[in-house]
Amino acid sequence: MNLKPIHSFHIPVMGLAYTIDSPIRVAQYGISSTISVMDDELIERMNRFYCEKFELPYAEISKKIEDFRAKRITAYLNTLDTIVKTKFNNLKQTLLDSKKDLETYKDSLPNVSTIRKTLQKHIDEKLSIENLKNVIDQYLHPGEIDVNIMTKVDRENFNKKEALPVEYNDAHAALRGFANSTLNSSVVLSAGMNPRLFSYFEQFDSFFPDSVLGLQKKIILKVSDFRSALIQGNFLAKKGLWVSEYRIESGLNCGGHAFATDGLLLGVILQEFKERKQELIDSTFELMSKALVQKGKYVPSVPLELKITAQGGVGTAMEHQFLLDHYQLDSVGWGSPFLLVPEATSVDAATRKLLINAKEEDLYLSTISPLGIPFNSVKGTTNEAIRMHRIVEDKAGSSCPRKYLALNKTHDKEGLCTASRKYQQIELDQLMLHKANYTTEEFKAKFDQITEKSCLCIGLANASLIEHDLPVKGEKQGIVVCPGPNIAYFDKEVSLKQMVQHIYGNDNIAAKTLRPHFFIKELRMYIDHLKKEVKELKQEYSAMKLKQIEKLKANLLLGITYYKDLFTFDMQYFVDEKEQALNELIKIETDLIGNYNLVQE
Repeated sequence: MNLKPIHSFHIPVMGLAYTIDSPIRVAQYGISSTISVMDDELIERMNRFYCEKFELPYAEISKKIEDFRAKRITAYLNTLDTIVKTKFNNLKQTLLDSKKDLETYKDSLPNVSTIRKTLQKHIDEKLSIENLKNVIDQYLHPGEIDVNIMTKVDRENFNKKEALPVEYNDAHAALRGFANSTLNSSVVLSAGMNPRLFSYFEQFDSFFPDSVLGLQKKIILKVSDFRSALIQGNFLAKKGLWVSEYRIESGLNCGGHAFATDGLLLGVILQEFKERKQELIDSTFELMSKALVQKGKYVPSVPLELKITAQGGVGTAMEHQFLLDHYQLDSVGWGSPFLLVPEATSVDAATRKLLINAKEEDLYLSTISPLGIPFNSVKGTTNEAIRMHRIVEDKAGSSCPRKYLALNKTHDKEGLCTASRKYQQIELDQLMLHKANYTTEEFKAKFDQITEKSCLCIGLANASLIEHDLPVKGEKQGIVVCPGPNIAYFDKEVSLKQMVQHIYGNDNIAAKTLRPHFFIKELRMYIDHLKKEVKELKQEYSAMKLKQIEKLKANLLLGITYYKDLFTFDMQYFVDEKEQALNELIKIETDLIGNYNLVQE
């Protein structure tokens, strides 16, 4: 059964730990959130912590147990499921018992929602408790407990130097852990297509439609454009699998890893999804139906529900409502601002203070990720200080206890993480052997390129351990945090109620600074990206690179034209910022046309 969402926003996954227990904090209020299931060590510790806190049975799952990674994930997800259901039932009873709590809950709902209007009618007309109970049972339900799997982080595992079967790869085991859990929610697949992992879904009946239960477990694809959605959606459909949601993420204006498009801007991408949604539904439904017939499985008579959602840099109620109305989205993701909400995310006090004080100039796209993908960072983290100290002490690199990102097989067939001390020492030794071949500047650039990588496995997990007063074991790594640039416009710790009221336009918690529209902010970031690409082209020319940059520039100009029309003709959402936005667009367009005529010199 498809229950109508209570809220028009969701909390996306943030790092390994920042949303690791968000469902326990917010799901009872109908707020959906996503946790990472990459770090089974952290998950095991969280499972023990919450089992003890809520007096639930706990059995340790050590690394000596066969298939421990999947079993740890299943156990923690089951714990989350149990706790959320208990907290939700307690909330329902509270709403029945207390008019004040009912009023408070009602005020946290979207202004135009059916649930809010129905609760208001109950309060105004002083209807019976039985009526209220029927309303609560009919309309209220917990938010989704979704899990995120980075498809490319699918490290091969070994037993005494012997490679284990592919189903023991990290992402495969994580998927199995979710599939075996009691959750009726979704797995969010990010970072692109992994055909082998996608094919593994066929091993679990819960991902196939059922005539009675519908879809017990669903698939969400995080995508960068419509073409990617169609390719991946069709691939899964040919296996009889339905994608229930396409989650569109701004290429650069989001937290975590940044996957830049070829200059396709978020508004342009959303417009294409709006215009071609039915094509996506028809294509995938036809392919899925044929596959289900071949498999001898139940075939739905009509397409299943398909949601389109988006996230990336949204910061005002007006932007939120615009996305819902103009592009007909089902939900909008709010990430980084929730890092300042202790009731919603797991962040230690020092890191939250760092984020509160962060200004635009403190937030930047870094190269610290071992995956080799740009990574949103903030200046002044403890991880950055520790990494630099090790370099000074001639001990560059980290100990690499987790090995989740040990994917580089240049120096070891089992794989090494490029942030590890072992990898960096090998690379630095080789660099020193050829030092005479480089100028001082070239040598420094190559040295920095090797040593700039940080240990994300530990750095992204430590904040939660510190917040819960759990011991941080092993070599000191400090904390890595990956906020989107939007965090610069929020400068104080706020309650969950305040944040929700801000999203729905009933409060304003944003800093009193000049904040660009999130479409303009993303465009500015792409201009910076273009400048970087042009600089690299001038340093080392290639025809392929030139072609990529020309495509990037052309798409940016098309996007600017689209935004100029959007801002000009809209009479509802952009009235106050219309002139400023149009002036900015014209300025950027003039600069693009005049200063980036790319001809090989």
